[in-house]
Amino acid sequence: MNETESKDRSAAISLAKNKLLLDCYRNLEADNLMLPTIPDVSFRIRRAINDDKANNSKIARVVQIDPSITARLIKISNSPLYRGRKQIESCPEALTRLGLKVAQNIITAFSIKSVFSAKSPLIRRKMLELWSHSSYVGAISAVFAHKIPGFDPDRAMLAGLIHDIGIVPILTHADSHSDIISQPSDLAEAVKKLRAHIGVQIIKKWDFPADFEDVIIHAENWYRDSGEPPNYSDIVMISQLHSFIGKVDVKKMPKLDDLPRYKMLSRFLDAKDSINILDNAKDEIEAIRQMLA
Repeated sequence: MNETESKDRSAAISLAKNKLLLDCYRNLEADNLMLPTIPDVSFRIRRAINDDKANNSKIARVVQIDPSITARLIKISNSPLYRGRKQIESCPEALTRLGLKVAQNIITAFSIKSVFSAKSPLIRRKMLELWSHSSYVGAISAVFAHKIPGFDPDRAMLAGLIHDIGIVPILTHADSHSDIISQPSDLAEAVKKLRAHIGVQIIKKWDFPADFEDVIIHAENWYRDSGEPPNYSDIVMISQLHSFIGKVDVKKMPKLDDLPRYKMLSRFLDAKDSINILDNAKDEIEAIRQMLA
């Protein structure tokens, strides 16, 4: 965001009557808004995997610090998504079958779920809805990435999973300050205006790849038209649109064939084929969602 855009945003929000929006924005600008933190074990595993001197045995020792992560990796390596001829029974074997980068993305993905929590029933329900939507978009992103050359399905899954992560701090703030919400639309307005800005800050804090910032910024930028080659933000944007099928009035949704970035993917997908892919991959999508759960 350039200086002019920042000033325009600040001016618009300062005129708002929405106390939740104002409070979140002011805390964000003062670096006081509580941003979610991924469990420390996930960071340690990421560091170990990215250490050039590390091998599977050393990385396995770090992973095995958390027995639940070890159990889930073994279960995932034996799932229909990754299953081979041999039954996997140990962490080093699971890492070998999955591959280190895949394991890293999977571990990060199911570690993220812990940040979708709240105390009050209303906000807890909102968090669960957000997680359900995010995991669905992540699963669809993985399926599409399988069909499009040059994309890593597990990285696409993680990108889809975090596309709305900027909403979490807004819900967390609302959970602790319910008195500043004067009407139901306050939350929706705060999310609309701050989701991307906060999400980018989280991606930086988590030291995620820089292109994940674009995933957050362009998640709903349906008519973005740039000359860049297809990227993960395009996969997630198209996946999110597909996630709305049957849930949102079709008249309120943009048409796939009208989207410039979708046209760039049309060599591999067209509007009819992309829906058929999802119909044929229902079991795979559900398996990914169960893996994340």
